[in-house]
Amino acid sequence: MTKRKRFMWPAVIGLSFTLMACGPDRSGVLEQLQPEPATEENKPDSLRVWVHDTETYLQAYKVIAEQFTEETGIEVQLVPFGLFDQLEAMSLDAPSGRGPDLFFQPHDMTGNAYLQGVAAEIELTDEQKEGYIDGSLEALSYNGVQVGIPASVETYALMYNADLIPEAPETIEALEQVGEELTDASSDQYGFLLEAQNAFFAYPFLAAYGGYFFGEDQGVYDVEDIGIANQGTVQGTELIRSWYEKGYLPSNLNGDIMNGLFLQGNVGAVVSGPWSINEYRNALGDQLRTAPLPMINGERLESFAGVKGWMVNEYSEHINWAKELALFMTSKESSEIFFDYAQEIPARSDIDLEDEVYDAFIEQLEYATFMPNVPAVSAVWEPLGDALIFISNGDDAEEVLVETQDMIEDEIEIMGGGEE
Repeated sequence: MTKRKRFMWPAVIGLSFTLMACGPDRSGVLEQLQPEPATEENKPDSLRVWVHDTETYLQAYKVIAEQFTEETGIEVQLVPFGLFDQLEAMSLDAPSGRGPDLFFQPHDMTGNAYLQGVAAEIELTDEQKEGYIDGSLEALSYNGVQVGIPASVETYALMYNADLIPEAPETIEALEQVGEELTDASSDQYGFLLEAQNAFFAYPFLAAYGGYFFGEDQGVYDVEDIGIANQGTVQGTELIRSWYEKGYLPSNLNGDIMNGLFLQGNVGAVVSGPWSINEYRNALGDQLRTAPLPMINGERLESFAGVKGWMVNEYSEHINWAKELALFMTSKESSEIFFDYAQEIPARSDIDLEDEVYDAFIEQLEYATFMPNVPAVSAVWEPLGDALIFISNGDDAEEVLVETQDMIEDEIEIMGGGEE
């Protein structure tokens, strides 16, 4: 998320419980610490940053860091560090003083990072908040506290092969028609494919009928209000099951199989994200097109969106200078550099990416909802993914989802309500 850049949300599930158990307690001495404002008098000689360890990230932030040094005189030490390994390392390294000043996280880890006491509260002025994509700052906040500064956003959309589908299907009925006309499983030909047994990608079809993870009011999630077993989720999973029954989706489908078939030109359309653009474009050239997800009952499907952003180490001796660096690295100018190298969508509304393949993802973001960022969400991914497998194999959807919700509620209770 270049190695395959797809977010690996379910991969962090088990990790979350561990982190919550071993991290320092935010309710202790941390809340008494008051960082000094960033001034010339307390300017550090250097700041240390953990950068996601892909080549494109390192190239982008090397350029951006050099510009920050030129402007401020502060050396920026970039340390390659895998995105999904950083939070676990922070739980040990931050309190011992070995952590960086800045680290990088997906937004669904916001609650975990904050409750562990490794991410500092960030105060931003109205001027500093300008220019970020709507909702991205809120996605990196927890119960009204700003915890991170957004760097990139992403969601998924329809990516199609214009050789097979001249125009993108605008409705779910049109998409199913593509499946009916192009699918010939005996020769590995398919009209459309998606990872429908992955809750991240299945969510739009659950939400279309009223399914949801947690109730939410003005950015605050109610983890006791779970919508996994409601009739909307049941109806959405039954729609997905019908695609398996009709043969549109093969039962053994996973991301690797889907990508392989699409790259071979055997699939009309897939649901994927901007992390696939380079690979798909190399294979399909100008025939790669993108479009927002189709509509159901006149409403555009609501996808899940993710944000990645910078968090300030609560134990840093230079909290406000680290914040200044995070703001610099996510400015309009720095974000253009980031896109040039990383080819990920910056979390800025004041940038023109000048690449029409990205247009559909930008448009889909208008219909997307950011994934819940409370720790309790880690109790949802795997059980719901298992439920989708059972249902697609023919099990009764309502029975499976009621049992699944019971499991989720039990796990959240074990977690202490998912917020402590």
